[in-house]
Amino acid sequence: MGIPVKLPVFEGPLDLLMHLIEKNKIDIYDIPIVEITDQYLEYVQQMEYEDLNVVSEFMVMAATLIDIKCRMLLPKEVNDDGEEEDPRDELVQQLLEYKMYKYMSYELRDRMAEASRNIYKEPTLPKEVKQYRVPVDPQELLDGMTLDRLHEIFQSILRRQEDKIDPIRSKFGQIEREEISLPEKMTFVEEFAVKNRRFSFKNLLERQSTKFQVIVTFLAVLELIKTGKIQISQEEVFGDIQIESLEDEDTVVEAYTEDSEDEY
Repeated sequence: MGIPVKLPVFEGPLDLLMHLIEKNKIDIYDIPIVEITDQYLEYVQQMEYEDLNVVSEFMVMAATLIDIKCRMLLPKEVNDDGEEEDPRDELVQQLLEYKMYKYMSYELRDRMAEASRNIYKEPTLPKEVKQYRVPVDPQELLDGMTLDRLHEIFQSILRRQEDKIDPIRSKFGQIEREEISLPEKMTFVEEFAVKNRRFSFKNLLERQSTKFQVIVTFLAVLELIKTGKIQISQEEVFGDIQIESLEDEDTVVEAYTEDSEDEY
């Protein structure tokens, strides 16, 4: 026996059907189509005919329910696999999808409400605080690293540079050029560290084209360690030394000059 109900305005036919199913505590997979159809038609008859587009949607669903009701009175239809088809299957699938999307809309609504309670403000740190850098202890940065190990790596890089020399072309005359200075090399290494964040000390030295370049690069690394721009680490004994930048990724490196030698 159907339970007479009077319903408010719903968002659509599926919303009305879901309300009837939940109101009567009906299993959505086993809908009593006769009872639901009667209650649905009762609501449609009470609707105010103001918006024909909305009314037409409810009328289409009413016709669908009546069609399902009639098909359930007929002998069961059998599909190609020999299984009986339930006329309610398509309607059940639509209701399940509608229920899922409706719950998703509730979740999005709750998230929007929660987001509206969050307030953000622009950073207002004093200039002195933003420019502050934690004092760097060179001894701490070089913890576990010995001068013998640095010297060994330095010598191995020099030997690699010597192995690159062409025994025939090396006898030709060479075009002399001005070698890079320590401030220029410090600028290069610092920019390289800011961009690459973490890299191999050995690979950095192998990038240098001459013995003088290797020496200046080695000195530049030591100076940058002392000033706290970079730090080095070694995961295992006799392993490769890793260089890591201590500056932010968006740091703009100011070029070192000869006049700034006194600072380092």
